[in-house]
Amino acid sequence: MTSRRVLNVGSGPPGLSRLHPVFRDPSWRAVRLDIDPGVAPDIVGDMADLRALVPDMSFDAVWSSHNLEHLPAHRVGAALGEWRRVLAPTGFALLTCPDVEAVARLVLDKGLDATAYESPAGPITARDMLWGHGASIAGGHGFMAHRTGFTAESLGEAALAAGFAEIRVARRHFALWALCLMPRAVLGVIETLFETAGEGALFSAPDDEATPDPAWAAP
Repeated sequence: MTSRRVLNVGSGPPGLSRLHPVFRDPSWRAVRLDIDPGVAPDIVGDMADLRALVPDMSFDAVWSSHNLEHLPAHRVGAALGEWRRVLAPTGFALLTCPDVEAVARLVLDKGLDATAYESPAGPITARDMLWGHGASIAGGHGFMAHRTGFTAESLGEAALAAGFAEIRVARRHFALWALCLMPRAVLGVIETLFETAGEGALFSAPDDEATPDPAWAAP
């Protein structure tokens, strides 16, 4: 079986559950990247500055769950550009981050401390999604603070500006999901990966608010 490599950005501690289902198949080999040496990642480093740590075109995919929002706005482009740099020409990046538009509606309807959802770390509030998980920050993990935010449009535009060839963005509950394709990526092949993992609806079906999935392509 051919082994494919995925860079797990901001991986946290080891665990298959920290990977998106697409990357849990045995054909994928995950390489863990984190800024916190305490979680014993394969690579300790800054996700926006990987040139000394990760060679060009050395991964088939990049997976990032709730990382971009921890960067100041002026460094988002650098991070996305680094993820594009390390990807093979047929590769793709899959990322998720808070949907600030959905969070803003929650704040207007129920207030800053309204619970959006339950997580293994406890209830996550609108305040947590806007500025970072309060309990983690209070516990001394300042890097958990949020320094920027995204709408579906701004996330898609940032990924295009970083050099990805095509972007598909979906809104799900309080999260944005972006599939960022390299120039030679074959969308049908990637869609099959999602379908096999039981995630085929992520970029093809509307959420409970009937929000269409915007897509952008480089000219």
